[in-house]
Amino acid sequence: QVQLQESGGGSVQAGGSLRLSCEASRNTVSIFAHCMSWFRQSPGEEREEVAAVFGVSGKTYIADSVKGRFTISQDGNKKMLWLQMDSLKPEDTAMYYCAAHPYGGAWCERPQLPSSFESWGQGTQVTVFS
Repeated sequence: QVQLQESGGGSVQAGGSLRLSCEASRNTVSIFAHCMSWFRQSPGEEREEVAAVFGVSGKTYIADSVKGRFTISQDGNKKMLWLQMDSLKPEDTAMYYCAAHPYGGAWCERPQLPSSFESWGQGTQVTVFS
């Protein structure tokens, strides 16, 4: 498993931006060959995947609900994953989690359930107020 730590959450007015970061532990050689993903969960809601990236191909998955507003990127060698969130809406308010799966490819380009990922961070809270 990969140990992950998120940061960058906070409170922002609707229309604003935040950039979330996820750092893999020093014991991790690289996340380049992992499927790296961002999930979010609001109180009373299911955890949903919002974005994923597979470093080997550079291809991504972006949920329809955030398409055009969120961008996922990574630096596999530095073991960092980011989620740039622009034009934030109150409905984006949630706890955001970084997750890793040790394989990728076309699988990573499709929406996945939380149970498919074996490594998780503790989450960072994003609150968007109107």
